[in-house]
Amino acid sequence: MEKNIIDKKQIVGTYQKSRNFGFVVPDDKKLGTDIYVSKKNALKAKNNQKVVVEITKQPKNGKSAEGKIIEIIGYIDQAGVDMLSLVKEYGLPYDFPVEVVKEAKKIKQEIDENDIANRKDLRNQEIFTIDGEDAKDLDDAVNVQKLDNGNYILEVHIADVSYYVKEGSLLDKEALVRGTSVYMLNRVIPMLPTELSNGICSLNAGVDRFAISCVMEIDQKGKVVSSDVFKSVIRVTERMSYTNVQKILDNSDKKVVKRYEKYISHFKLMEELAHILKDRRSKDGSLNLDLPETKVILDERGFAIDITKYEMYFANEIIEQFMLTANETIAEKFYWLEAPFIYRVHENPDIDKVKELNKFLFNMGYRVKCNNEEVHPTAFAHVLNEAKGKPEERVISNLILRTLKVARYESENKGHFGIASKYYCHFTSPIRRYPDLFIHRIISRYLKQSYILSEEEKEKYSTQATKYAEISSECEKIAQKVERESVDIKIAEYMEGHIGEEYDGIISSITSFGVFVELDNTAQGLVRFDKLGDEYFIYDENMKTLQGEKTKTMYHIGDKMRVRVIRADKLSRQIDFEKVEQGDRP
Repeated sequence: MEKNIIDKKQIVGTYQKSRNFGFVVPDDKKLGTDIYVSKKNALKAKNNQKVVVEITKQPKNGKSAEGKIIEIIGYIDQAGVDMLSLVKEYGLPYDFPVEVVKEAKKIKQEIDENDIANRKDLRNQEIFTIDGEDAKDLDDAVNVQKLDNGNYILEVHIADVSYYVKEGSLLDKEALVRGTSVYMLNRVIPMLPTELSNGICSLNAGVDRFAISCVMEIDQKGKVVSSDVFKSVIRVTERMSYTNVQKILDNSDKKVVKRYEKYISHFKLMEELAHILKDRRSKDGSLNLDLPETKVILDERGFAIDITKYEMYFANEIIEQFMLTANETIAEKFYWLEAPFIYRVHENPDIDKVKELNKFLFNMGYRVKCNNEEVHPTAFAHVLNEAKGKPEERVISNLILRTLKVARYESENKGHFGIASKYYCHFTSPIRRYPDLFIHRIISRYLKQSYILSEEEKEKYSTQATKYAEISSECEKIAQKVERESVDIKIAEYMEGHIGEEYDGIISSITSFGVFVELDNTAQGLVRFDKLGDEYFIYDENMKTLQGEKTKTMYHIGDKMRVRVIRADKLSRQIDFEKVEQGDRP
């Protein structure tokens, strides 16, 4: 049988050396072929080194593909080689071109005083950034006030990146190619050079910064009753972290509370408004999938020494709710202006997929209500609420996530099913996402020209919106894949040091070759049939269940299982378990 044609010109893999030749075993197992490398084309690579190989001859007549090594990355157990291999595998633009860096360095690190006259001066307001401790690109800042009528004023200030990244500039072209910043644990591949992302565009505390501000009046039911968008100059009062804000809200750390004493009323008001906004969303059917992210703890060399769940605080929720509200407000405003725009689209799921989901949910006593034509977000939200706090909650969230369509960017507004919103866009992260930067450019154009654009301009930006939405969606797919795989590599690396240890887990999926079990620390591994019990298993594809032929033992998605780690391999990013029987326990 003919081996697969390799459509990539360059492949990342591990070099296996023989006396007179060698093979590169690709990291991407879907390629289905090793690549033969002659001695003269081996670039003096050593056995078990990670390399980049260029394909010189496709596989043919049962023979392997041929190639020449063009770069040696390093040994797999060498610090940083695993992450660098991912960068090379997906062809990510790691370093910025010299000319782009030069252009970035020419931009002054202080604001242009001459442009202040064209903006609202908000430098006397108390404004805060709230981010993770390690964040360096701070593109959103907030403040909240309460009016005499009981309504709230929410101000969301976003770095005015489009002021510095001019349309058609080298910086702009490079940002479009990258589409998004890529976060790989302790390594970031930014969309913009650090002179901008950590410098003049970052809303650092105590310095003057240009912003685009979205100011919303919100009633006591969480509805935006009026809004305004304008150019501003701000000076962030304090750079806050999620953990410190939470300590203030909980009054759980006297030192932190004392340090930020004069701002406590601000954070309490933010908490109050965020609860109102969250409750309103919940009633509308916004899906709170609540899937915990994996937190990988690395040592100073970059090796995984622990894995756990990221702890999410209500402080995170405050910023989440404020950003969602600003994104919706901007999307709705510019939709009714019929502006050329990039929307964040999440279409309704296919009914057939929902019916498939219900087959699995039935085993766990749940059901998503739907008719033959459509399903409303509230039907999913109801199931998620029912499962809240139960052992099967994470499995159900994952099943629902797989049923939903993938969100993407489009120039046409089609609503966002996941957050039960008619209008949605990405406006709040222009430092790290190109669609946000494009939207800022459109907003700036409309503000500058008193909301009147010529037909020629509209046509030009509409064409750009369609093209850039497609490019950004593709870049996002790659970024998400890389980010996911970087975590998978480190989870497997960590579990390599825990062979033989036992854990309690929950069955997350069932296949024709075994069951996948997810541990509380988010690691997931496969229990093959021969490690499940000494009998033949009958797999029901429709119900996704397993039954032992002799014992009639049934396995369902969501069942608890005690497992032992028998294999972990960071190269293949795979973990294998075996079921621990009651009598096996020490």
